[in-house]
Amino acid sequence: MKKIFLYILAGSLCFAACKKDDEVETFVEPEDINVRNSYDEQAIQKFMDNNYLDLQGNIKAFTADAADDNEKKLSQLNPQTLPSGVIYIKRTGAQPEDSTPPSTGVAIGDSTQIKTMMRANYYLATETDGNISLGNPGVLLNTIDGSGSPVTDPTFYFVKKSIRVAAGQNSSYYEIAGLKEGLKQFTGFENLPDANPYNLQGVIIVPSKAAFARNANYYNLQNASFVFNFQIYKAVHRPSTQQ
Repeated sequence: MKKIFLYILAGSLCFAACKKDDEVETFVEPEDINVRNSYDEQAIQKFMDNNYLDLQGNIKAFTADAADDNEKKLSQLNPQTLPSGVIYIKRTGAQPEDSTPPSTGVAIGDSTQIKTMMRANYYLATETDGNISLGNPGVLLNTIDGSGSPVTDPTFYFVKKSIRVAAGQNSSYYEIAGLKEGLKQFTGFENLPDANPYNLQGVIIVPSKAAFARNANYYNLQNASFVFNFQIYKAVHRPSTQQ
């Protein structure tokens, strides 16, 4: 009987040890917000080193193929960092003044309504065995690979007062402050036809501290950083009926 008990015990210990070896270590969100901000900063820098813009301005990852060897990294495209940590990259040849014929761009401010073609992804910067990087992307909005038609005032850019009041929330529950801040560095086109092929104007990267940080939000995306790849088809003063 003792031998049977010892065999069972040994088998249980072996099973437990094997299970422990097979377990995949899961990322634990750091308690210190400064650690989170450091993860974001390092991961975003790595993202900019590992990606480039194609002929239409889409963000593409470098591959092992030689086809993209001569492409410039995002980090080589004169990225500008705002005091909030928001990074923006203006794509040469894709701004209103660069168009054919050239046009006067429309400044984007707090009361500007935008119609945009946009790919908006969110990421969580994680650390695993000393490797810090942005995880797999989640999709917040993608009109480029989705409907193929521009959208007016996506909720993470602007939400009507009636919606906020009905939900008992303020604008920061929905809107990404860092995106709005980054867009002010661009001008939009006055009124491009919806059917026009897109030519993305650039990139805005928003670290979590300039998005929702650890605050509750409509999308349940605490600690997430965001990457926006976009073109503003139309920028106008928001009509009073749309406030």
